[in-house]
Amino acid sequence: MSELKPSAQRVQDELLKKGYENKVIEISTSARTAQEAADALNCEVAQIAKSIIFKGMYSNQPILVITSGSNRVNESKVEQYVNEPLGKASPEFVKEHTGFVIGGVSPIAHTSKSKIFIDEDLYLFIEIWAAAGHPKALFKLTPTELKELTNGEIINVK
Repeated sequence: MSELKPSAQRVQDELLKKGYENKVIEISTSARTAQEAADALNCEVAQIAKSIIFKGMYSNQPILVITSGSNRVNESKVEQYVNEPLGKASPEFVKEHTGFVIGGVSPIAHTSKSKIFIDEDLYLFIEIWAAAGHPKALFKLTPTELKELTNGEIINVK
């Protein structure tokens, strides 16, 4: 197996540092969208844990919502938990606060802290897949591992 890209290696290093043996894999096709990832992994799109960064409109802080690939985030529901309106994060904001490009944002190993929320629908599956720092890098984990790794709050995002 070839070496991981540096951003994917950062995710692998974070997993190992926290005592997890999950392996980051790189696929030959793009996994920039949940559908592309599901097609490449031969799993349901709902098993893909999408990491979406929003920007707190008052705080200017990143807010990470990890949602099932089949769900669309209802921003007004998340706003109730953060007590501020959510704004769309620019690609530059995402890169600055996570260290990753859109399409490869991992739920872990960010360059700065975020408020983190996890879609309760991910718990419908035994195994899920998340981006690992690059549009072609992914790792498999359980919803419980996702909660442990991120310390995110489990909510209904729909």
